[in-house]
Order: sequence, then structure tokens, then C-alpha cells
Amino acid sequence: MPLLVIATANRKKGVELARLFAPARVALKTLADFPNAAVVDETGDTFAANAALKAVTQAKQLGHWVVADDSGLMVDALDGAPGVLSARYSGPDATDEANNRKLLSALAGVAPEQRTARFVCHICLADPTGTIRAESEASCRGRILPAGHGAGGFGYDPLFEIAEYHRSFGELSALVKSFLSHRARAAARLVPGLIELADRGEFR
Repeated sequence: MPLLVIATANRKKGVELARLFAPARVALKTLADFPNAAVVDETGDTFAANAALKAVTQAKQLGHWVVADDSGLMVDALDGAPGVLSARYSGPDATDEANNRKLLSALAGVAPEQRTARFVCHICLADPTGTIRAESEASCRGRILPAGHGAGGFGYDPLFEIAEYHRSFGELSALVKSFLSHRARAAARLVPGLIELADRGEFR
């Protein structure tokens, strides 16, 4: 079975992405399985640039097919912030809790109807030479709640209310999120290309 490395050391993100790529019928590992994984500075100014940087760097370093995503939250009232800085919004030693506190502080006094936002995910697939072989991008719209709801997910999930369900990502089950989230939508667009590469014998 072909091996696909998910370029994340974040356990929760790794579990989520592994579930989303399961239909591709590949063996999945994360960077936690590779002590020699590269340390990649996310210096790109777009989600696409950072996803490509991670996929290409890790593929060359590990000699395996690698899929990498870069995702973030774009809040309309904050001119698209935190954007590509979502994971580091509260500083270099940011935590989910600190990022959420900073976001709520930045939106203090903003009316509910003006707290619209979208999660964006860009995914890149690189072969062992570091060549990008497929990529996709998708988004999911919602709004930022005045306080966190639910303990599921990670990052800004407890604050992001998905319009279709009137629940935060922190309250929704993993099954529901696997259909609605930005990562789910981006992965669904990439999986057919991955299967095609495997069927042609290029991904092995």
C-alpha cells in the first residue's frame, strides 16, 4: 500500500486529516513518525504558498509523498485577519486559548451580524522529488461567537459557528465536521487526483 505522509505534528489535525484521506486507500503517517522531519518556517503570505512550502520541503527531506495543508481563519471585520497568522495570532508561543482570547478582544463591541468569517484550507500534494502533483482549496463560512461553545476540535473551532447547523465546530461531531469543514471540502477535491495517481502507478 502506498505511503502518504501528512505534514503535521499536531495530533488533532493529524487525526482529522487521516480520516479525510482514508478514502484514498493509502497508508498514512504524520511527522510525529519521522524524527528527521524538517522544521519549516511558514514564511509565505498566502495559504497556498505555505502549503506548498511545507509539502515540498518535507517531501525532499523524507523521500516520501507528502500532503500538507495551510489553513486559517479570515474575519471580515478584521480585514481578513488573522489569516495566514492564525496559528501564531497571539505571538510566537501562541496557544489555542491565547489566540481565541485575542480574537474575542479584537471583536469586542462588534455586532453579531458583522462577525462574519470564513475558514480557508489549501492542500498541496508533493512527490518524493518535491514536485507539486496536485492541490486544492476550499472554504467554509460562518460567524464568530461572543464566547466559546463545545470542547471538540481545536484552534478557533469553539468560536466558529457554522450557519447550516447553528452550532460551533467545537459542538459538532467529527462525522458532521468531516462533511462541512474547509479541510473536508479541500480534501474531497484532492482525493480523486490521489486515487488517479495510484491507479496509474505513479503513486507507490
